[in-house]
Amino acid sequence: MGAILVLNAGSSSVKFCVYGWAHGRPRRIVKGQISGIGIHAAFTASGPDGREERRWDDAAQPTRTELSRFLVDWLRQRLQGQTLVAVGHRVVHGGTRFREPVLVDADVLEGLEALVPLAPLHQPHSLAFIRAFAEAHPGLAQIACFDTAFHRTVSDAEALFALPASLADKGIRRYGFHGLSYEYVSGELARVSPADAAGKTVVAHLGSGASMCAIDHGRSVASTMGFTALDGLIMGTRCGALDPGVVLHLIEREGMSPAEVTRLLYNGSGLLGLSGTSNDMRDLLGSEEPRARLAVDLFVNRVVREAGSLAAAQGGLDALVFTAGIGERAPEIRARVSARLAFLGVELDEEANRAADGTQDARISSARSRVAVWVIPTDEEAMIATHTRQLTQQLTGQNAPVSAMAHEPAQAEAHAA
Repeated sequence: MGAILVLNAGSSSVKFCVYGWAHGRPRRIVKGQISGIGIHAAFTASGPDGREERRWDDAAQPTRTELSRFLVDWLRQRLQGQTLVAVGHRVVHGGTRFREPVLVDADVLEGLEALVPLAPLHQPHSLAFIRAFAEAHPGLAQIACFDTAFHRTVSDAEALFALPASLADKGIRRYGFHGLSYEYVSGELARVSPADAAGKTVVAHLGSGASMCAIDHGRSVASTMGFTALDGLIMGTRCGALDPGVVLHLIEREGMSPAEVTRLLYNGSGLLGLSGTSNDMRDLLGSEEPRARLAVDLFVNRVVREAGSLAAAQGGLDALVFTAGIGERAPEIRARVSARLAFLGVELDEEANRAADGTQDARISSARSRVAVWVIPTDEEAMIATHTRQLTQQLTGQNAPVSAMAHEPAQAEAHAA
């Protein structure tokens, strides 16, 4: 089996990794990013040959299709004899139809397009690069992996809003996100502590985008994110859970347009809005400014409240896992959250907590703690690579057409944001 390219596309950038396999586990070979797409495109990558960079002249900015061709050609020269066999894409929204990774063909692409209104800030960018790769390399299989798929196991009692059934029929329901992260962390927990993974776990994915998930015996039971990636915890620039009456008030009384409200809730709220200075937890923890300290207090408070809610949703708590940027590298946040969860049986080993820096799996609970507490670094790209490899192997074994987009018209730039 050859190498797998993993893409995580944003509005003006795309992060990429290339994975091979060693001892049955994904091994990252190359990591990089193309930023400033359409404006000041710049390429950076780190791999076996060290770090490489390239910038394009402002007068000759490449399209996504041209960048896709450049990236694959660049990789093929550096993969040391390995063949690039497939591209795995992180796609935020799979709706109710896409409940597992899927080979992208024209029908799948049409289905993903229909979901753009449910994830307008994320979905179009993934689709733009899927089209770009279909045009640049039509023989290369493309696999879509979904952030929503892990939460397909939640019950209707958890998934539905108290709205008319006709709206649920249109897809207005709770989906949950960060599923690729939760799936990876659950797998790592099962590897390092099968007993903990076989119980009732709450995973706290705390980063610029933040959410939490109740996972019972490896299955998603409930998540803090709902219809969009805006719900739940306070995030870097996103507000998290909000009384819907506030949105009505902003439109009806403050005269804000829907577009202005969208920008406020996604880009001007959260830690940045509360502190007025930064969306970076490191800055806030190092500040003595009252608003910065208040932002941290509110963040911790929301995490604690959601942890209690998720424990109730699954009927108990056997393990608590911290992951993502803040969860992996902010021992003060872990300590403050854990102290307030003492009523559930959480007790940290202070030295172990201080030592855990997100570079490896680490148990940070004390010997007396009734709840096992872990820091487990997440790797969504490795999860995508694993899914892509497995599905490609299955399709190859069945002699399926793994280049399903080969003969479909591509419009790489039509949907670029």
